[in-house]
Amino acid sequence: MLIAKMHMGVLVFLLFAVPGRAQKKNAGFELHIHRATSPIRIDGIINEPAWQQAEKAANFYMVLPMDTSRASLRTEVRMTYDDRNLYLVAECFDAGPGPDMVESLHRDFSFLKNDNFIFFIDPFEDQTSGFTFGTNAAGGQWDGLMYEGGKVDLSWDNKWSSVVRRYSDRWVLEIAIPFKTLRYRNGLTHWGINFSRNDLKTTEKSSWAPVPRQFPTASLAYTGVLVWDVPPPSPGPNISIIPYVLGGVQKDYTAKGSSSYKKEIGGDAKIAVTSSLNLDLTVNPDFSQVDVDKQVIDLSRYELFYPEKRQFFLENADHFNNLGYSDIRPFFSRRIGLGVPIQFGARLSGKLDANWRVGLMDMQTGRVDSIGLPEQNFSMVAIQRKIFARSNIGFVFINKQSIHYQPGKDTTHPVYSAYNRNMGMEFNLASSDNYWTGKVLLLKSFSPGRRGDDYVHAGNLQYADRHWLIGGAYEYTGTNYNAEVGYVPRQGYIKLNPQVSYFFLPRGGVVLSHGPQLTSTYFFDGSFHRTDNETILTWLTTFRDKSTIAGVLMNDYVQLLAPFDPTNTGIHSLARGTEHRWNTMGLDYVSKPQAFFTYDFSTRYGGYYAEGNKLTVAGDAGYRWQPYVNLTVSATYTSLWLPQPWGRVSFWLVGPRLDITMTNTLFLTTYIQYNQQTRNMNLNTRLQWRYKPASDLFMVYTDNYLTTPLGVRSRAFVLKFNYWWNL
Repeated sequence: MLIAKMHMGVLVFLLFAVPGRAQKKNAGFELHIHRATSPIRIDGIINEPAWQQAEKAANFYMVLPMDTSRASLRTEVRMTYDDRNLYLVAECFDAGPGPDMVESLHRDFSFLKNDNFIFFIDPFEDQTSGFTFGTNAAGGQWDGLMYEGGKVDLSWDNKWSSVVRRYSDRWVLEIAIPFKTLRYRNGLTHWGINFSRNDLKTTEKSSWAPVPRQFPTASLAYTGVLVWDVPPPSPGPNISIIPYVLGGVQKDYTAKGSSSYKKEIGGDAKIAVTSSLNLDLTVNPDFSQVDVDKQVIDLSRYELFYPEKRQFFLENADHFNNLGYSDIRPFFSRRIGLGVPIQFGARLSGKLDANWRVGLMDMQTGRVDSIGLPEQNFSMVAIQRKIFARSNIGFVFINKQSIHYQPGKDTTHPVYSAYNRNMGMEFNLASSDNYWTGKVLLLKSFSPGRRGDDYVHAGNLQYADRHWLIGGAYEYTGTNYNAEVGYVPRQGYIKLNPQVSYFFLPRGGVVLSHGPQLTSTYFFDGSFHRTDNETILTWLTTFRDKSTIAGVLMNDYVQLLAPFDPTNTGIHSLARGTEHRWNTMGLDYVSKPQAFFTYDFSTRYGGYYAEGNKLTVAGDAGYRWQPYVNLTVSATYTSLWLPQPWGRVSFWLVGPRLDITMTNTLFLTTYIQYNQQTRNMNLNTRLQWRYKPASDLFMVYTDNYLTTPLGVRSRAFVLKFNYWWNL
C-alpha cells in the first residue's frame, strides 16, 4: 500500500506540478530554405548559383566553455533542396594555424575527440525525436537517430553522401541527404533544426541556436526553425531491398571435428508506408559483421547488459528497446536470435500523425534440436501519444510464444516456457525548457505458474540548471515479475535513489567547473527491510582544456539474498543472509582530447566481501596518426585479498584495438581481448569496404583461444556482400 501511494504521488506530481505547455525556446531563430535554382555537386566547392542565393545561418553562440557570449569561431551554414535531396554546406573557419584534430576517418567518431560539425533535425517539430548528420574535419561521417529529446543512437546507418574539403583558412563540409532516407510529416513547413561545432584547438563548442551549457547541443528543446518555402517534396515510392550473400568456414578445435562451411542468402526490405511510417522486413538475417562486445571483469551478482548492435533492430529502436529503466527493460531485442536462427521478421514503426507514434514487431525463430528449443514467436505492440509540450504517454504489449511445444514432455532437454507476456504503461515528462524530466512506469507480466506480485512500478524526477542537478527515483519489482524478452536482472525489491550535484563555475583560470556529486542507492525487500545500499561522493573538476579529474569516496553494505562467489570463478560461495560492509576510495582522470596521445585511468581501493580488500586499476591509452591510424589499448587489473579458500585472486583484462581508415569508405579494424577471469582470448579482424552508400563488402576473421594452456579453441572466416537497392 505504501508503494502504491508513492507511485500515485509521483504520477500526480509529474502531471501537474511541472509546467507542460510553453512556447519553444528558440522559435525566433529561423533559417529559410528554398528550392535549388541550379544543380548541386557534392564536392566541397561552393560555386553553384544555388549556394550563392541560399540564406546563411551564422553568428553562432558559445556553449562551452561558457554560454554567455557569441562564439569566437566563425561558422556559416546554408541549406537548399531539390526533388530528391536535402543539401547542406557548412564553412568552418579557423582561429589560427595548426592541424585539425581528428581520430580517424571511421564512421560515427567520438564527438569529444574530433573537430566536427554536426546538425540535428526534428522533422516532426515534436522536440523529442529526429535525425543527426555530420562529419569530422577529415570527412569521417556521423549519423544517428535521436530520441528522448536529445539522446543519439549512432548504430543507425543509412544512405547519404558528403565531402569535406580543406582550404587555407577553413574546412568546408557539403552533404546530400535523400528524402528517402528521412522520415518526416507530410505538409509540415517548419522543422526543428540546430547546428553544432566542436573545435579542440580552442576548446570551444558552439551552436547556431543557443543551448545552455548543462545540456548537449543535441537538445531538441533548443532547436531553431527550418522554414520551408513550400512543404518538402514527397519522397515518392520509397522501397529499398537490401539482399546479402555470405560464405564462410569455421572449425571448432576442441571438438576435433572437420571444418564446416557456411553458405547463406537473405536480406532486408524497407518500405515507406507513409513519409513518416516505415515497414522493415527481414528473411534469414545474418549479423556476422557486427562489432564484438567489449568484455569486462565480472564481479557482479547479476547479469550484465550488452547493447544491441544489429542493424535490423535499430530504426526507431528507442520505441522498443528504451522502454523502462536501465535495469527494468520489458523488451530487449538481444533476447531474439542470439545463438538461435531468425527465420523472418517484420517491424512497423514511426509516426501516424503529429501526436501518435506506433511500433509493431513480429519475429520468428527456428528450432534448435541439440538443446530441445522449439520454434518461438516474438511480438510487440508499442503505442505512444504526445501530451503537453514535449511529454508523452504510452502503452506496450510484449508476447513470447513457443510453437508446437509442451513443457516437460521431452525429459532429455531443458524445460522452456510455453509463453511469457508483459503489458504496461509509461509516462515520460520533459518540460519545454528541458529543466524538468521524469518518468512513471507500470508493468505486469503473465507466465504459467507465476501469479501474484507479478508487476513493476517505478518513477523518477530530475531538475537540472547551470549549477544544480537534483533528482530522485524509486523502483518496485515483484518477486514473480518475469520478462523473458526483457532485461530485468533482479526481482523482489524496492529501490530508492536520491542524487544531488552542484557545479561551481569560476570566471577565469584553468578550471572550467568543479563541484560535489552525491548519490545513494538503497535496496529493500517487500517488507522494507534494507538488503543493500551504496553511497558515492564525488568531487569532479573539469579544466578548460577539457581534461577532467575526480576524487571518489564510496560506502557499501550488502546482505546476500543468495549464495555468491565474490570472484565469480566457482571457487566457493558466501552464504545467503551474510552481511558485508566496506569503504572505498578512488581517483579518475581523463586527459585533454586535443592531444595526439590521449589517455585516462580509474583506480579504486578499499574493502570487499568477507572483510577482504579489492584494488582495481583501469585505463585506456590511444595514439592517432591522423586521420588514417588510431591505436588504442584498454587494460583493467583487479586484485582481491580474501580469506581462504579464495586467498589472493587477480585478473587482467587487456584489449588493444587498431583502426586503419584508408578512406572514409574503407576500414580495417583489429581487436584483441584477453580475459584472465574467463581464461579466454579473442581476435577479431574486420575489413569493410563501403563501395556505395549503405552497401558493403565485409571480410571477417575470428580466432578464439584457450589461455591455460594456450591453444586455438575455434577459428572462422566470413565473406559477406550486401547491396542497398532503391526501387
